[in-house]
Amino acid sequence: MAVLELYTKYNRVWISDEEHVWKSAEIVKDFHSGDKVLELLLEDGSEYCYTVDPSKPQLPPLRNPDILVGENDLTALSYLHEPAVLHNLKVRFVESRIIYTYCGIILVALNPYKQLPIYGDAIIHAYSGQNMGDMDPHIFAVAEEAYKQMARNHKNQSIIVSGESGAGKTVSARYAMRYFAVVSKSANKTRVEDKVLASNPITEAIGNAKTTRNDNSSRFGKYTEISFDRKYRIIGANMRTYLLEKSRVVFQAENERNYHIFYQICSCADSPAFKNLRLQSADKFNYTCMGGDITIEGVNDKKDLEETRQTFSLLGLKEDFQSDVFKVLAAILHLGNVEIKNIGDDKSLVPPSDPHLAVFCELLGVSAEGLVRWLCHRRIVLVAETVVKPVPKDRAVNARDALAKHIYAHLFDCIINRINTALQVPGKQHAFIGVLDIYGFETFDINSFEQFCINYANEKLQQQFNLHVFKLEQEEYMKEDIPWTLIDFYDNQPVIDLIEAKMGILDLLDEECLFPQGTDQSWLQKLYNYLQASPMFEKPRLSNEAFVIQHFADKVEYQCRGFLEKNRDALYEELVDMMRSSKVIKSFHNAAIGKSVKVKPARPSVKPANKNLRTSVGDKFRSSLSLLMETLNATTPHYVRCIKPNDEKLPFEYDSRRVVQQLRACGVLETIRISAQSYPSRWTYIEFYSRYSILMSHMEADLNDKKQTCKNVLQRLIHDSNQYKFGRTKIFFRAGQVAYLEKLRLDRLRGACETIQKHARGWSQRRKYLALRKAAIILQQYVRGKRTIRKTVTAATLKQGWAALVIQRHWRGYRLRQVYQVVRLATITIQAFTRGWIARKRYKKMIEEHKALVIQKYARAWLARRRFQTMRRLVLNVQLSYRVQQLRKKIEEQNKENRGLLERLTSLANSHSQTMEKLQGLETQLEKSTNQKASLEKREKKAKEDASLEVEVLNLEKEKLEKTFEASTKDRQDHEAEVATLKEEIKRLKEERVILQRKLEEGAQANSDLQEQVIQLTKHVKLIPELRRDLNNLQNQRNNMERKMKQQSEQARGKVSEIARQYFEHSNHFLINRNVQLSFWVSVLEFVKCLTFVGRILENHQREQKESYETQVEGLKLKVDHLENENSKLQNLFQEKSNVNENICQEVSRLSSENSVIPELKLRVSELQRQKQELEGLVEEQKRELTGTLFCSGEKAEELEGEKRELQGRVEELEEENDHLKRQQLMENEVKSKLREETSRLTAENMDFDELLDQKDRLIKKLQTQVKSLETSQRGSTGAPAPHVNKEIESIQAVSTFSSHLLFLKQRGVAVNMIPTLPAYILFMCIRHADYLNDEAKLKSLMNAIIGGVKKVIVSHQKDLEFLSFWLSNTHQLLNCLKQYSGEEEFLKQSTPRQKKNCLQNFDLSEHRQILSDLAIQIYHRFISVMQKTLTPTIVPGMLEHESLQGISSMKPTGFRKRSNSFYEESETYTISSILQHLTVFHSTMNHHSLDQGLIKQVIKQLFYLVAAITLNNIMLRKDMCSCRKGMQIRCNISYLEEWLKEKELQNVNAMDTLKPLAQTAWLLQVNKSTDDDAKEIIEKCSELSPVQIVKILNSYTPIDDFEKRVTSSFVRKVQSLLQDHEGSAQLMLDADYRFQVTFPFCTSTQALELLQVPNSLHLDFLNRI
Repeated sequence: MAVLELYTKYNRVWISDEEHVWKSAEIVKDFHSGDKVLELLLEDGSEYCYTVDPSKPQLPPLRNPDILVGENDLTALSYLHEPAVLHNLKVRFVESRIIYTYCGIILVALNPYKQLPIYGDAIIHAYSGQNMGDMDPHIFAVAEEAYKQMARNHKNQSIIVSGESGAGKTVSARYAMRYFAVVSKSANKTRVEDKVLASNPITEAIGNAKTTRNDNSSRFGKYTEISFDRKYRIIGANMRTYLLEKSRVVFQAENERNYHIFYQICSCADSPAFKNLRLQSADKFNYTCMGGDITIEGVNDKKDLEETRQTFSLLGLKEDFQSDVFKVLAAILHLGNVEIKNIGDDKSLVPPSDPHLAVFCELLGVSAEGLVRWLCHRRIVLVAETVVKPVPKDRAVNARDALAKHIYAHLFDCIINRINTALQVPGKQHAFIGVLDIYGFETFDINSFEQFCINYANEKLQQQFNLHVFKLEQEEYMKEDIPWTLIDFYDNQPVIDLIEAKMGILDLLDEECLFPQGTDQSWLQKLYNYLQASPMFEKPRLSNEAFVIQHFADKVEYQCRGFLEKNRDALYEELVDMMRSSKVIKSFHNAAIGKSVKVKPARPSVKPANKNLRTSVGDKFRSSLSLLMETLNATTPHYVRCIKPNDEKLPFEYDSRRVVQQLRACGVLETIRISAQSYPSRWTYIEFYSRYSILMSHMEADLNDKKQTCKNVLQRLIHDSNQYKFGRTKIFFRAGQVAYLEKLRLDRLRGACETIQKHARGWSQRRKYLALRKAAIILQQYVRGKRTIRKTVTAATLKQGWAALVIQRHWRGYRLRQVYQVVRLATITIQAFTRGWIARKRYKKMIEEHKALVIQKYARAWLARRRFQTMRRLVLNVQLSYRVQQLRKKIEEQNKENRGLLERLTSLANSHSQTMEKLQGLETQLEKSTNQKASLEKREKKAKEDASLEVEVLNLEKEKLEKTFEASTKDRQDHEAEVATLKEEIKRLKEERVILQRKLEEGAQANSDLQEQVIQLTKHVKLIPELRRDLNNLQNQRNNMERKMKQQSEQARGKVSEIARQYFEHSNHFLINRNVQLSFWVSVLEFVKCLTFVGRILENHQREQKESYETQVEGLKLKVDHLENENSKLQNLFQEKSNVNENICQEVSRLSSENSVIPELKLRVSELQRQKQELEGLVEEQKRELTGTLFCSGEKAEELEGEKRELQGRVEELEEENDHLKRQQLMENEVKSKLREETSRLTAENMDFDELLDQKDRLIKKLQTQVKSLETSQRGSTGAPAPHVNKEIESIQAVSTFSSHLLFLKQRGVAVNMIPTLPAYILFMCIRHADYLNDEAKLKSLMNAIIGGVKKVIVSHQKDLEFLSFWLSNTHQLLNCLKQYSGEEEFLKQSTPRQKKNCLQNFDLSEHRQILSDLAIQIYHRFISVMQKTLTPTIVPGMLEHESLQGISSMKPTGFRKRSNSFYEESETYTISSILQHLTVFHSTMNHHSLDQGLIKQVIKQLFYLVAAITLNNIMLRKDMCSCRKGMQIRCNISYLEEWLKEKELQNVNAMDTLKPLAQTAWLLQVNKSTDDDAKEIIEKCSELSPVQIVKILNSYTPIDDFEKRVTSSFVRKVQSLLQDHEGSAQLMLDADYRFQVTFPFCTSTQALELLQVPNSLHLDFLNRI
């Protein structure tokens, strides 16, 4: 694809502009080769003609498609050039409010001049462990990449932060160090990470100052090495500084300040701690008031000093050291106020009464006279003598300022050394990460020695950066097997040689400094003479006091004034000696001020001939810079380029001119240029296939090999093969090719849209046309009809027509009345038969329903079996699909191996030719060997025949042995079966007595049941003749109905013939003309048809009635048969019951005969019953006699009645005596039961005592053996007495062994399969036994052993999910048991009476319950942590990255960071199914261990909150996830989670409430975002999102296609204005570590403790049931 072909209509380009650097324009007309003008349309609507030279066309740079604008990585842009970079940064910074952008390996950071909520601990944890290209660009991502590469590659790392003053270098470096401190916590208690962070406020106070460009500008370079141990935890740090700006101590430009520390101590001048320093306001000191304004808006110097002092204390710097530091700082301020007067020619004087002089000398402890003398005089050493010469005022002032600068520089170095000492922790350094905070390229109106050194350092860093970028590009090409071609990039080695080579600028400067009379002009003249030939050095045309160097970023003009003085950094030796005598100065460091820290230079420097000559500043800087470059070259660098968007420090204001100037200076554009020369755009095959599948044909899309499909499509679309290259995993494109593919894709989509619009509009127009045509036809019909009526209608025709209507009316009425009578009669007949048929049908349906119930019973059972089989089939299918996926993965891996094997085959082909020659030689040997082999085979055949005979004999013997063995095994099995039957017979005989007693009780009930069944049988027997009579009646009715039906049919036929005859007779009178006659015959035919139809209906009805009678008769027959069968069954059942009753009676008689001994009470009762019967018989006889003689005499009747009353009283007395005997018998039974319970208790106690005796016996034996061993070892010495055995210790040991046995059982063992909470019940039963014994010591030891044992188990299995679930369930159950059996009323409401008897009686365990509750909470949180650790890796891939909706892809181009991030092995691909599988496993594990449902609901709610928090946090930090299609994916995944809850019946968990923020985020991504109504709707619907989150999502919204619209900044501002009154959190991220408060619900246990059985598999043989 030629570049000229891209300049077509509707494409856009960039043209240069003075105000905005570049502005956009649209091509109006296609450009062709040879055209001289490119016609453009500007954004303001004006036309512009861009002139082009036809011979060498220099066309304007093309603009990227809107789909690529706003990318995270600038290298993902199709057109890589300066305007594309500027525009992309502007869109991200101004519209999306994103300050970080990748540019290859560089992180570009724009200063927002506003606090942003993107640096919290939640953000740090979100970036921790993530690959660099997976998240939005951030300083934390760079820090994480450095930390990860250090841990993986075991190589030191460096983060190079550069930029001009005010760009945010210090803040960026501070955040990088904070990230390391949070992520890698130190193992010891020294809190090294806090000390590393605490060093920042101190270094900023003593090294930062306000400048015109920045309120907190670093005036020195800093390289901080953060040391890590082998576990990659911080163990210390070391700081190196470069080129402190000492001149700022004595001079500040307008609107600038001195170092912050001076203003901080001046703000606290009134505090008691600073009274002795005699400080004043900052505007009273010369060194702090030169810039004018002494305050910074929004900065509290007094508060900052408190923070500085706190950090001093945190670093271990004591109050004495701090007071010395403040003394030196105050002394410097007072020294600046020392007044030096001019007293004559070349003479100066300091008044001895100067108050500031006295304070300075007092604070530092130096002599005032000596200071005054050597400030105003200089000692000159000659050959023969030493001369003291006065100096003029100017030189005295310079000496004073030089002294102040040196004191401050020495103080700065000492503080840095003390900080380094404080940051050193004992331990060996394994690796380190260096953070370099260094000044960027600087160019001002007046550039001096400081700017020269700064730009020199940036030249060295840029060279290192270029080489590193070149190396990474080469590695990428080699990894993808793409031919590497050399790329021409800018090499700044000539500039570096100009500065540091022999006879370079620095050498000439040091040489000039050696001469006492050397000046800046003489040095500049040497530069002109020696360096004029260099192309990088220029002499300005209009100045003789400057020189120009062509740096990599820009030309810089340096003023030579002050170069020599600053390079010498001279200070009189006398003043140095005076400062050495100061005790305060000595306390800082043993070395003197004039001596510097020894630094090993990069190359050996020339030693000065004179020992008194010092090393120059330039030489020291060159040495330290060489050392820094050696360090950086030995590490893996990471680059952060800080950009200052505007000079007015306005938030989110973008000045293109200032930004492009810095981009050119920091190397970003050079990176772009290097990338653009090769193949900057790189897509994986999957990304390319997903994005450009619309450009593929059906045949290409149907191919299974997507890689080959991509190759075919590209070769068809782009004919120039040099415009792309196919790598192993990626496709490499030259600049502009992705834009061309985007254009083709857009054209295809636009064409499809036009086709759809064409057909839709055609259909709409055709629909409108047909409607109009139909309306016109209707109107025409009405108009034409009206015209014809007017022409044809007359009076005569109207009269004739009216007469015809009257005749027709009367005839039709008569005819219809006759037909109505016939139809009415037929209808009534039909209704009668129909109603009967309906009644019979209902009866039949009732019978069918009864039968259907029986069928349904069997059908449902069959359906249940089939449902189970289908479920099993589904499970097998799922397993097969999973195995198929695994096999596919293995196949892909095998394909990769096959490719490697193909390469090996080529190498093996050469070796194959050599082996063929060897084979020819071996063939001759084979012929010889074949002859030998033939002879050997003959011998083998003979041997085989002999062996076969022997084998047959052995087989026969083997069969005989097997038969004998089978016979023996059968005998053995028979013996075993007989033994088993005998054992069963013994058990059956033992249980037979109990069973017979039960049968006695059931006998009476069986008799009553039999009697009831006999009654029912008699009833059924009576019904049989009645049913037979009904059957005969129904048959008679059937015959009668058949006869009636025949008679009715004959009558209907007669009536039909009569009606037809009558119609024929009447026809002669009423026929008037042919028309009437014709209509009559038609009506007659219709009537005949109606009658035939009625006849058919009657015949059908008769037939159906006959069938219904037959079915009814058959049903009755079946019913009779059924009743007869049932009768026979009941008779057999009655016979069986009677037989059973007889057997029971026989058994009772047998048992009664066996009971030979009868109690006396039974005899007495039987005698009383016999006497009662005799008395009743006498009474009856007397009654009969009285009835005979009743009428004889009344007196005898009265006597008899008296005797009767006496007899009745005697009977009542006997009955009372009988009741008394029964009560006595019951009391005896109760006494017997109590005696049995007492005997069982005594036997249990005896067993306990026996066990204790056995334990004591074992202990005594053990002690005896120990005594014997001691006696033998002492050899004759007297043996020691046996130690006293403490029962309490013994019980504690028993408890510990018991708890260790029980607590370390496997959670999948017998205990779980029987009762999951069995250990909790066993432990509680032991506690209850200790309470029953009233043994407080044993109870306490048991509780301590239980709690300690559970803790030990949890610690040893803290990562085992099933173990934690098992013991969480048991701990909760034990807690419930302690509550249920505590005796408290609130826990006894649902307990059974038996459970209430088992309550604890002697001890209150409420304190232990609280401890156990705390332990349960600890287990719960550990359980949640294990599940979160398992679930977290699947959340982001499953909820966000996986394309769950087929056909909806959100693929976009990826940049360098995405393709060159940490090279991990390909991890498993997670989907939403992975999340659901984990949740299912967690849920099934908790249910398996019978965890309380309340706790399960709390766990599920916590896990759903984790899913929502991690997903939402990633959306906030990933711009590529903020799209409409991604919102659809998220909503689909949320629906899957909701379905899972419904499937598990967990709808009432409130888990979906935790997903509301995520659901509202998905809705916000999909909703329209353009009008005011949309903004109001967003505010109403997004109630769970904070204002910060809503604005972040709107700013990050990224269209996937050109057909989607971006969110305008005006709409975002509208939403922000509506959100002002909206209450919500100011946090951007959700706290993923947040835990809901857990509550342990109390549930009454229904388990009866006395029914528990301890399985033998637990090996708790020492436990005995009491």
